[in-house]
Amino acid sequence: MTSVLQLSLEAGDWLSLFLHYLSLSLLAVGGAITTAPDMHRYLVVQEHWLTEAQFNASIAIAQAAPGPNVLFVALMGWNVGLNTGSNSAGLLGVLATLSGMLLPSTTLTYVAARWGHANRELRGVRAFKLGLAPIVIALLVATGWILTSAHDRPDRDWPLWALTLICVLLVWRTRIHMLWLLGVGALLGWFGWI
Repeated sequence: MTSVLQLSLEAGDWLSLFLHYLSLSLLAVGGAITTAPDMHRYLVVQEHWLTEAQFNASIAIAQAAPGPNVLFVALMGWNVGLNTGSNSAGLLGVLATLSGMLLPSTTLTYVAARWGHANRELRGVRAFKLGLAPIVIALLVATGWILTSAHDRPDRDWPLWALTLICVLLVWRTRIHMLWLLGVGALLGWFGWI
């Protein structure tokens, strides 16, 4: 992550970071990645606690790493903390963002899943599940839009756009596992072709 900010965060700032992620937790329909546009607005645009490069790298590194999809939240907190110049603040950032993101949604998911399973035959429960699909898709499209905003020069970035279109078509029309597509994209990036 190339550019680093020099921040001075007070206790109120750390609480604000925790509370913001606490509120995003219950909006994370379809996973934490669907709230990335608001994380970007808050961390990069409003508070200036992360740079564009740090934000994008946090998502890219976490998505490429094995493990849960929510790791990018911890990386964002880590980078906010590191931007204060302290490794211990990095751990505080991880604690603020990750616990804020996981506590409410985990509790709600547990309670709702138990209730939904017990009442799975109710018409309202089935309608709710069907109604969430377009919301999740729209939130994922918004996340993709934010991540591609740094690639707005078609003369320079056409290979990236072509690869994106090819991947979209392959995911839509074939049964190729997405890990293969991620691996091909990683190799193309490693060789500097994308």
